[in-house]
Amino acid sequence: MLGFQPPAIGDEEIAAVTETLRSGWLTSGPSAARLEERMKEFLEAEHVLALASGTAALHLSLVALGVGPGDEVITTPITWPATANVIVHTGATPVFVDVRADDLNIDPARAADAVTDRTRAVLPVDLAGQPADLDPLTALGVPVVEDAAHAAESFYRGRKVGSIADATCFSLYATKNIAAGEGGLISTNRDDVAQAVLDLRQMRRGDGSIYDIPVPGYKANLSDVLAAIALCQLDKVDKHHGIRQRQFSLYDEALGDLDGITSLERDERDLHALHLYIVRVDPERAGATRDEYQRALREENIATSIHFLPVHKLTYYRERFPEQPPLPIAERAGDEIMSLPLSPAHSDGDIGDVIAALHRVHERFTS
Repeated sequence: MLGFQPPAIGDEEIAAVTETLRSGWLTSGPSAARLEERMKEFLEAEHVLALASGTAALHLSLVALGVGPGDEVITTPITWPATANVIVHTGATPVFVDVRADDLNIDPARAADAVTDRTRAVLPVDLAGQPADLDPLTALGVPVVEDAAHAAESFYRGRKVGSIADATCFSLYATKNIAAGEGGLISTNRDDVAQAVLDLRQMRRGDGSIYDIPVPGYKANLSDVLAAIALCQLDKVDKHHGIRQRQFSLYDEALGDLDGITSLERDERDLHALHLYIVRVDPERAGATRDEYQRALREENIATSIHFLPVHKLTYYRERFPEQPPLPIAERAGDEIMSLPLSPAHSDGDIGDVIAALHRVHERFTS
């Protein structure tokens, strides 16, 4: 089986973990602090705070901005459920609005229509590494918490993702472009947000055994072991981005021969992080459904994935918020999208194997 997104881990990461273990630092320490400083420079942000996960980053960002019971947060249905879950965790209500058909990012016009006097934030997602259309979202007059889990390298209209929104949240999960296994980051240019997250993350202030807490916080700090891996991955980020660029080019060329299978659009005004290569399978032109393509590719020993099933159609959200209106673009996409293998750990030959298998399956379904 050709794996979907194996981690690109080498001797450098192994050595860094060993060095960290020998240093005696297992919890947050010098490596976590060094990661924050380096990511401030990389993201062109005033503050970066390292956390236990991307989910924790989203949650603490909302709490830091005062989101709570009775509030509403506008977000996209095409995302991993964590994006919506953290809204529920604050006691607020997620308000799902439809996406744009070309890149499946949140539609700013629909977001504007959804703003009410209860709206306390908007939470867009940079799907696959394509930045959401941030300018009209920041113009809505409410704080923006950007889910940039896919977008560590991205630029939006010449500005670094991580330096634009009130809070931008990144993931260090095993499949991400900067992968530590687990972990997350918040970048912000707002001093008040940074201080609030610091209080929420550490659970205590003090020196030595004398401590105090200003708020009942969370255990959400990043360990030095994971930070050490992330630092090595940051050293390789440009190299890995170049590998994914080549893989994207191979896929782009191959899809030209496959009727009914198209990739999501990428805005040439932005720098795409190339985190996922998502295609849409039009069952009428491609001769079969997305699910049938996935099963056929698995029989060819090719692993694929789905990014994502619409959150508002999942059991909890369907039952908890039954009055959610239909979101036809997102719902159609949820039936058609499929992510192809993509990783710096893959060789060009691996991508060639995916393409060859996809061509065989396509020929079988359309002949």
